[in-house]
Amino acid sequence: MKAVRIVSPNQLRVIDIEKPSIDEKNNVLVRMTAAGICGSDVGIYHGTNAAATYPRIIGHEMVGRVDEIGENVKNLKVGNRVIINQVTSCGHCYPCKIGRGNVCDNLKVRGVHIDGGYREFIAVPESDCYILPDSLSDADAVMIEPTTIAIQSCTRAQLGKDDMLLILGAGALGSSILKIARQLCDHIIVADIMDNKLEAAKENGAKYTINVLKEDLDTKLKEYTYGHGSTVSIDSSGTKDSLMTLLNVTGNAGRVMTMGFSNDPVPANQFLITSKELDVRGSRLQNKMFGKAIEMINSGTLDLNGSISHTFPLTKAQEAFDFVDSRDPSIRKIVFTFDDLA
Repeated sequence: MKAVRIVSPNQLRVIDIEKPSIDEKNNVLVRMTAAGICGSDVGIYHGTNAAATYPRIIGHEMVGRVDEIGENVKNLKVGNRVIINQVTSCGHCYPCKIGRGNVCDNLKVRGVHIDGGYREFIAVPESDCYILPDSLSDADAVMIEPTTIAIQSCTRAQLGKDDMLLILGAGALGSSILKIARQLCDHIIVADIMDNKLEAAKENGAKYTINVLKEDLDTKLKEYTYGHGSTVSIDSSGTKDSLMTLLNVTGNAGRVMTMGFSNDPVPANQFLITSKELDVRGSRLQNKMFGKAIEMINSGTLDLNGSISHTFPLTKAQEAFDFVDSRDPSIRKIVFTFDDLA
């Protein structure tokens, strides 16, 4: 079967590998139908994702159809459309014992530490499969995974109705966070460098937008938050200066959420953290949030239809990653399809 492997940074190969078999643990065989390209996948490709190991079949936004099941499978049937949880945890370490398996001491993430979904078939435990709503196409269903990341960040931020939220970055991650945040609070400011993304944010629930190339972020944010600054700031841009930016503009007693994965040192200011008594919190992956995302879709409070801007066959993975690197403004979300491999 075909697969996409990152041999080492900037070295992508489309390869042939053996089709996996199910066993007692990995008791469901899924034929992949769609797999998204995430910013962290691009980071693994370029060697800037500190968590990744090589060589690696990447891809953690994984949608497919159940192709085969083991005797001990209880709730899935052949033909079910599913999305696959990317997180695997041990269940007995300190984080797992306090209900935070997404930062398990023995964490293995599909597509990062172990092989992921850029391949025709994958064998996984039944417990890692979630049946998809009929209202979503396979391609659009890829967006459930980044939505779980957004739910996790808003949960970690303890985002509430009275908060004044700043989302820094209006790309795919920022857009997903906005979709969740608008259901939790009304006062949302989105900052970015591209007017078209800011216009989309305004249409999707942002109260205010700021183009940081044309306007001073601190000045405009003070204007939009009655002089206080944001009460919650979420960094969905992950640039080298974004943490320091948010430490500056977040008001006293605020929460600053960092989600980036660069291993490079970044500037920070202890005085700002201490004097404002800021909480600086990481938000990693998701902690059993697939069920919540699917509940929201089924209830009609979350619509992920029409989220995909481009699709590529898996065999044209190099072309797809080159297109990502072009930073074409039309890119919202790119998904690999597997139709040509069926």
